[in-house]
Amino acid sequence: MKALSYHGRHDIRYGDVPDPVVSNPTDAVVQVTTAGICGSDLHIYGGNPFSAELGYTPGHECVGVVVDTGDQVTRFKPGDRVLVPASVGCSSCRSCAAGFTARCEHAKSSTELCYGVGPQLPGSQAQALAVPYADVNLVHLPEGISDEAAVVLTDNAPTAWYGCRRARIQPGETVLVIGLGPVGLMAAQSAFAMGAARVLGADLVPERRAFAATLGVEPVEGEDTRTAVRDMTAGRGPDAVVEAVGSDATIELALKAVRQAGRVSVIGVSQSRAFPFHMGLAQIKELEFAIGLCSVHYELPPLIALTRAGRIKPEVVVSHRFALSDGPAAYELFAGRSDGVRKILLDPTR
Repeated sequence: MKALSYHGRHDIRYGDVPDPVVSNPTDAVVQVTTAGICGSDLHIYGGNPFSAELGYTPGHECVGVVVDTGDQVTRFKPGDRVLVPASVGCSSCRSCAAGFTARCEHAKSSTELCYGVGPQLPGSQAQALAVPYADVNLVHLPEGISDEAAVVLTDNAPTAWYGCRRARIQPGETVLVIGLGPVGLMAAQSAFAMGAARVLGADLVPERRAFAATLGVEPVEGEDTRTAVRDMTAGRGPDAVVEAVGSDATIELALKAVRQAGRVSVIGVSQSRAFPFHMGLAQIKELEFAIGLCSVHYELPPLIALTRAGRIKPEVVVSHRFALSDGPAAYELFAGRSDGVRKILLDPTR
């Protein structure tokens, strides 16, 4: 089959890879109809991979149709339209049974918890994907949810909801979202759905701030973001900050911008091993700080319901669509953050 593969910094290639197969009786194979490029894929593309090995297929966001199952798969059959959650769980540990797949007690490394971050689980930017423990790791896709919305529901939307949930957003509060890519935009929608009265949005790219404004977000303008946020909140600061970038600078900004006794939730992927956490500042401000990886399975049920009800609109974050064969160009565009790019979808069927 055809797929993308990672061969080093800024080196994504389109070509032939082995067809996925049902290796175990609990597995399934899904024909991918739409795949996404995630912001965390850009970490790999930029030369900061999660695995030292090369040649594997990236990607952990897709929807498709089941084409084959092992004889122990009971919940799915060929022809079923499915959403493939980005996080991967086993079928037996207590954490996965509760939906907390990011805490899987049997996974030996992060490359076993997500598709496309190493060769152990080939990714979704391909014509087909092998899914382990299919009864756990597939979700039936209800009628009325488009492929565009469903791809965002595989990772970006659940990560955003998780971040807002851990920020404990309350009705009437003011929330600052740092980073207005797909996860940040979904965090803004999630904050409003949880009852936030105001959502402020900070991003270095003017086009992203402008688009966020169409969703009701108040863009933070000016070079001094912290001062601008203070001015927008009458000197108090936001009640909660959701950080959706993962850089040291933006995490530090979140800690400094939030109000006294406020909450900071970091969902941007950070690979920093030496973040200079200002413990004194956190203690003096009486801050709550949360960071972690989303268990998509746990967060999905309310998001599917909110999407079907029209309370959130995941599809609005999508800006570009490419054929899978144009994947290398799609990565280049996304990394350059040009042409108003927000979310890129790949179509393996053309």
